[in-house]
Amino acid sequence: MSDEQEPLRSVIARHGLSASKALGQNFILDRQLLARIAAVPGKLSGQSVYEVGPGPGGLTNALLDAGASVVAVERDRRCIPALEELQQRHEGRLKLLQADALGVDESAVVGDGAHVVANLPYNVGTALLLKWLSGDWPPWWRSLTLMFQKEVADRLVAAPGSDAYGRLSVAAQWRSHPRIGLTVNRSAFVPPPKVTSAVVHIEPAEQPTGVDPGVIERLTEAAFGQRRKMLRSSLKQVAGAVETAKSLGIDPQRRAETVSVHEWVKLARALS
Repeated sequence: MSDEQEPLRSVIARHGLSASKALGQNFILDRQLLARIAAVPGKLSGQSVYEVGPGPGGLTNALLDAGASVVAVERDRRCIPALEELQQRHEGRLKLLQADALGVDESAVVGDGAHVVANLPYNVGTALLLKWLSGDWPPWWRSLTLMFQKEVADRLVAAPGSDAYGRLSVAAQWRSHPRIGLTVNRSAFVPPPKVTSAVVHIEPAEQPTGVDPGVIERLTEAAFGQRRKMLRSSLKQVAGAVETAKSLGIDPQRRAETVSVHEWVKLARALS
């Protein structure tokens, strides 16, 4: 068997690797599934990709096979030797960074217009997503293709009125388009997590004019932080929010999960 085709299981065994619970690691070994994940953002040939938590390099290999140039950020030094082997095989197309992704300045490391593709460690996935969804717009990334627990994926794409709809739904939808690319059974991972996972694909949209991102953040944090309460009570902590909602025809007796993304934008614009 050529070294390109060495099963990931063998690579992991050869380097004495095991998934670290503390780092939220779960490895995917199925090369066909990894190729399907790498295909979610579309054609990657000649494109720049930023990957977080590559582990033993399964998805990294699929991205390189798709023709991408990859910057991979890995916190776990145990995985670096396996990734360096990939680096040697794909000369010049894989850059490795041993760091905590939460502290990385991505546009400095990978430049603007990169696709982010990652089987994110479960324990930092949401924090990283919120980091990438906030800040300047248009963002440095061209698209995000990210593995989450299915429950988180459902929240990202949820519609108003559903149990899954919340602060994360508004954060993902007010200036970008999220969709679920594929669902991944727990048996695809080593070790298998307790839950089903899903790959979410997000593309940036135009930011609505006149809206301060900080204001929409404060509004949704206040309202969904006390989602059982009516807006007249939960929005009291944001100056002028209750009166402004009333003036816009948003009934303060409603609860946060009934307010559409469009209505949150309208309210944030009036308060910005």
